[in-house]
Amino acid sequence: MPKSKRSKVVHMTQVNKKTREHKESLFENIRKCIPQYQYCYVFNVDNMRNTYLKEARQELSDSRLFFGKTKLMARALGHSPEDSYADNVWRLTPYLRGTVGLLFTNRPPEQLFPYIEDLSRDKVDFARAGAISPRDFVVPYGTLYATAGEVPLEHDVPIGHTLEPELRRLGVPVRMVKGRVVLEAGSEVGLDGGYVVCREGDVLDSRQTRLLKLFSICLSEFQIKILAYWSAATSEVIPVNAPAVDGVDNVDEDSN
Repeated sequence: MPKSKRSKVVHMTQVNKKTREHKESLFENIRKCIPQYQYCYVFNVDNMRNTYLKEARQELSDSRLFFGKTKLMARALGHSPEDSYADNVWRLTPYLRGTVGLLFTNRPPEQLFPYIEDLSRDKVDFARAGAISPRDFVVPYGTLYATAGEVPLEHDVPIGHTLEPELRRLGVPVRMVKGRVVLEAGSEVGLDGGYVVCREGDVLDSRQTRLLKLFSICLSEFQIKILAYWSAATSEVIPVNAPAVDGVDNVDEDSN
């Protein structure tokens, strides 16, 4: 029977699954870096954006930055004094939770911390589904503007009529009036009498994030925070943002 010539869908987003060799390579690379650098920092990333992280990698070209499974990174450092790859470096392991990475560098804290603070400044982007809303956002009733009242009207412009069908699809009660998109009064009344897109503390869904993007509202802030670091010179682990990690104090007390 002849092979079908019907066109087939090829997903360009398919990626190869990381193999055991890749994981072992990460493990070995972390262990090689421990004796090569003076400091090992554990950092946390809020609202991960590859563009901003790439900027950090370029600036820290004299250092090594690792992102991977936390259990694998913890195994490379060690879980106890007996299997610790260097004196006390195992005490960084309790900080390896969530969206964290390891930074090996010769830059001392007084040099690195100001750069990290500057890197995290004014790095805002559109929120993604699952993010926590830091504030309320309410669209005022009447003619819709591009930023929904976030800037003074003299600096804003009416929203394009081509967006009216999408706003309707997203559940916003709008209609066309003399070529303008108008928001009608509905059941959802906000703080100033408008359509509630989100409240402070809401876990945003895809509909809400799309509406925020349509009105150019950026609610996510890319931030890097140093949780703790290990110094090869002193063999000590210094907490920097210890309250962000539960249970670290207990680990420290037990090890004394």
